[in-house]
Amino acid sequence: MTFIRARNPLDAMLAEIARAARGPLEARHAAVADAIGAFVARPELLDGRDCPCCPDRYVRHLLHADDEAGYAVVALVWRPGQMSPVHAHKAWCALGVHQGVLTETYYEPGEPPQPVSTRLLAPGATSHGPADPRLIHRLANLSCRTAVSIHCYGVGFDRFGADLNQVLAA
Repeated sequence: MTFIRARNPLDAMLAEIARAARGPLEARHAAVADAIGAFVARPELLDGRDCPCCPDRYVRHLLHADDEAGYAVVALVWRPGQMSPVHAHKAWCALGVHQGVLTETYYEPGEPPQPVSTRLLAPGATSHGPADPRLIHRLANLSCRTAVSIHCYGVGFDRFGADLNQVLAA
């Protein structure tokens, strides 16, 4: 890994993500996950950033958007019991857990999709995948504490609503 001088861990992580997000498309999600993984467990990563939670759903907070390179980095804040819908991604994605524990469940395609495996993601753990309608998963905070994860998606932040997730089940 190339070391980049930066004022703080977030700036350093964003610089590494920028480098990785310009790499070969087929390997981009894994390279970005490695960049996130190198910094995500640092307790001071989000110092000075206001990332409040919401009582009704998990919340995305924009950390960086690069419209030219076509990606955005967000912090997701999950209260206990909050989860994503069962979904596949229309764009590549990479994530890492900053605090708390998330449960990632993978699904087999079908009507409805069927769970096939689950894994716990503790601070520092990463996950990633290409844009693939057969790569179906759900993230959930099944713990008793708030969790925060850092996600990078290969689509502009302004297109998250239409071009990010293919929701398969609530």
